[in-house]
Amino acid sequence: MLVIVASGCEHETTRPFVAPTPALHEDSRVAATDDLAREAGTVPHVEPDQVGQATWYGKAFAGAKTASGERFDPSAMTAAHRKLPFGTWVEVRRRDTGATVRVRITDRGPWGNPARVIDLSQAAADRLGMMSAGVVSVELRVVPGP
Repeated sequence: MLVIVASGCEHETTRPFVAPTPALHEDSRVAATDDLAREAGTVPHVEPDQVGQATWYGKAFAGAKTASGERFDPSAMTAAHRKLPFGTWVEVRRRDTGATVRVRITDRGPWGNPARVIDLSQAAADRLGMMSAGVVSVELRVVPGP
């Protein structure tokens, strides 16, 4: 009885990010979303896997080795994330404009501020229209590919 009462007193103020498995998205949510969108001619709302801030990095790091071992190319559609497996494809949606881009995780970061959840390549940042802002609010969704 004490365990039940004690567990009721616990509460979580923030939900830590747990990297979803691509199979979960390929087999269920993404497939269901694609089917519904085709039938209705619209895109239904899908909850994001993570919400936070995006930053970007560019030419200063061109050619540097990323955590995955690849060389960083600022013109490629890539990104850094703290936990997602290398090679994972992520759709990044800018919350204020709705602009989206798909990137492949090739590096680790961003480091420092925990509100910053993804570090985009210069090309991805440019496509989101965030070059001058530097930091924007985004939603992340793991997707099956480009």
